[in-house]
Amino acid sequence: MEFPHVSHALGVVHPICLERGANAEVWDEQGQRYIDFVAGIGVLNLGHGHPRVLAAIQAQLGKLTHSAFNALPHRGYLDLAQALDTFVPVGYPLSCMLTNSGAEATENALKLARAHTGRTAMIAFDDAFHGRTLAALNLGGKVAPYKQRLGSLPGPVYHLPFPGPDSGVDAATALAALERLFAVEVPAEEVAAIIVEPVQGEGGFRRLCPNFARQLQARCQALGILLIFDEIQSGFGRTGARFAFSHLEVEPDLLLLGKSMAAGLPLAAVAGREAVMNALPRGGLGGTYSGNALACAAALAVIAEMSDANLARWSQAVESRVLAHHREWQASGRYPMVGALTGIGAMRGIVLDDTPNASGAEHLSALLTAARERGLLLMPSGRKRNVLRLLPPLTSEPEILDEGLARLGEALATLRA
Repeated sequence: MEFPHVSHALGVVHPICLERGANAEVWDEQGQRYIDFVAGIGVLNLGHGHPRVLAAIQAQLGKLTHSAFNALPHRGYLDLAQALDTFVPVGYPLSCMLTNSGAEATENALKLARAHTGRTAMIAFDDAFHGRTLAALNLGGKVAPYKQRLGSLPGPVYHLPFPGPDSGVDAATALAALERLFAVEVPAEEVAAIIVEPVQGEGGFRRLCPNFARQLQARCQALGILLIFDEIQSGFGRTGARFAFSHLEVEPDLLLLGKSMAAGLPLAAVAGREAVMNALPRGGLGGTYSGNALACAAALAVIAEMSDANLARWSQAVESRVLAHHREWQASGRYPMVGALTGIGAMRGIVLDDTPNASGAEHLSALLTAARERGLLLMPSGRKRNVLRLLPPLTSEPEILDEGLARLGEALATLRA
């Protein structure tokens, strides 16, 4: 499906046009109802039109819609910075800069890492995704389609295998690759930072090995290298905790936030240790729309709603249903393409394996269509585009979750093994 006047370079997963949404349900312009397991690609952890968020936005509309903070500060930005200091579970005073998008947060993190360390090299991981702007793009661990026809990208950037229970790479292999990198490719004293997702998003909802994370932190501290965690997709409750790095028992020097931070309004952030965040001269950070007043109001409502008790309850409700259906699909023997379950909490992926008649990627492509025809919207991921990414709102009603997973089962039954 082509959309007039829109660049064909924008890939569209589902050829429909949405008109409205309510929590985990959406309706297109023809009035067709769908259950939404895409949720803005992880933006709508609180669903479409959460009442508390809508009330906060509407109240802010009557006061101030925008002020560029680096020209004329506004209270929403200041209140949100204070709220993040409490909400982000680190043992140091948190400093932040608000941005418009996750990619912008990544770019500013790179600037800060260079300024703080006086170094330029970055290390990222295979199958990573950190945004589509040029420097952020080079951190990504996948060429097609993101890096094609672009020539050389800002660097230098080096990549390591991503270790964890979902990737088949163990901590020892990844640590050996890191030491090889220092011995063969780039001196450790030239590396500004190592950036990693505690749970990869685009990469297929793969968990980072906690043992590797702890050893990586120790190595970074010994070598004066900053550790950056990208929680743009895994943060704000998706894994059952406020942020996924809590599962690793490791604190980052810089943290990237975005997606569900403002429940659908454009807002992201780079946050971290004051010494790093203050490394650039005054005026070295900023942006016209960064920290928009409406988005800040939405984010404050999101944080207020995301108590630890709520996050645990929501995640358990989603996770238990996904696990139960996945076990049933595998145990039945009817779906040989249904492979491993990846991820943690309510951030779950299902690997579609190759079968005699189709590759995993072909199965997933057919599944997206079959599910949409049955009123369920799904999202792919993975280097081979063979990992089904499940992102229902955390606040989904139990009956809607059950209905959506039943429709997924119906769609799986149409696949030819």
